[in-house]
Amino acid sequence: MATIKPFRGVRPPRELVELVASRPYDVLNSEEARLEAKGNEKSLYHIIKPEIDFPVGTDEHDPRVYEKAVENFHKFQDKGWLKQDDKEHYYVYAQTMNGRTQYGLCVAAYVDDYMSGRIKKHELTRRDKEEDRMKHVRVNNANIEPVFFAYPQKDELDKIVAKVVAGKPEYDFVAPDSVGHHFWIINDDATIKRITEIFAEIPALYIADGHHRSAAAALVGDEKRRNNPHHTGNEEYNYFLAVCFPDNQLTIIDYNRVVKDLNGLTVSQLLEKLAQNFEIEPKGTEIYRPNALHNFSLYVDGQWYSLTAKPGTYDDNDPIGVLDVTISSQLILDDILGIKDLRSDRRIDFVGGIRGLGELKKRVDSGEMRLALALYPVSMKQLIDIADTGNIMPPKTTWFEPKLRSGLVIHKLD
Repeated sequence: MATIKPFRGVRPPRELVELVASRPYDVLNSEEARLEAKGNEKSLYHIIKPEIDFPVGTDEHDPRVYEKAVENFHKFQDKGWLKQDDKEHYYVYAQTMNGRTQYGLCVAAYVDDYMSGRIKKHELTRRDKEEDRMKHVRVNNANIEPVFFAYPQKDELDKIVAKVVAGKPEYDFVAPDSVGHHFWIINDDATIKRITEIFAEIPALYIADGHHRSAAAALVGDEKRRNNPHHTGNEEYNYFLAVCFPDNQLTIIDYNRVVKDLNGLTVSQLLEKLAQNFEIEPKGTEIYRPNALHNFSLYVDGQWYSLTAKPGTYDDNDPIGVLDVTISSQLILDDILGIKDLRSDRRIDFVGGIRGLGELKKRVDSGEMRLALALYPVSMKQLIDIADTGNIMPPKTTWFEPKLRSGLVIHKLD
């Protein structure tokens, strides 16, 4: 059963929130962060991407960069740009994109739930990325950025959230990318107690986005517990920062592939090989978007094609085998194009669907890439089935949008 608790959030005063809040550390590079933070000393990038305070080209893993993060975190608190709430709260964090709003609960999730598998994952993590975030959590003694969880929808939680959001939000602004961010504080003790009780009835939470942050936060919490001879189990480091959304409000968008070459084939040879496992329909020069599971869109030599996997090329009873990312990885990228490892092969790159299929066309037309492959998005049901069966999705399968804004609330570990 899921264990959560309220916490004393560290957050910006209302009039500063737009200056402090930022995109997550992993969706932009150092140069982009430098540009976004230009002229704004209050930007959270000074804490989550502190290499921007050093000369261009400084390695983001330089020990001085981590030290700068702590220095800046303390400075933000000393100057009152971040202040800690005087009591423990839950918070509602809602996001609006393209006229659609999703409502999450900001909670402190339990480290033991991650270690025991009650917080379920669907992706492998890379040790180097985990270690980077662990250093960041350790030096700041805080979870500066939240992770993004899903939970099986509950009517009673929906009603509690609806009642909270009928009141005036603490924060309410539209970010430069046109996504609206809305934030409420839950003050009522009875409501706080009831939220904790309802989560205790939920069998599992699911990591939607932020596998490296989740691993790092849980591993640091576990480390602190092992290093504390007076550990009681009530310490704040036993918990980490998460925003939990009901599964029926979340949308996964497509995550597409671009490939540098045709593995020595001509276009007609490529199509001939594809015809063994796919029904192929030429679609001309107009962008073609996959319209159902097992339907793919191929762009090569200025032409779009619809590819539909033939029956027998996938197993609907296998949670991994049924995924379009598995079908395309095995039958196209591996068998035909010779790409064996999606994590390490430099001939392939990945493009989040938020950029649109026009981005695929652009990268092929420019000559940078030779071929693009667009996939139908994975469903939340597929993600949950995979996590429940203990399986792991292939790399670059899910893309959640909108991303959580960092800096609305921070969780200290002491």
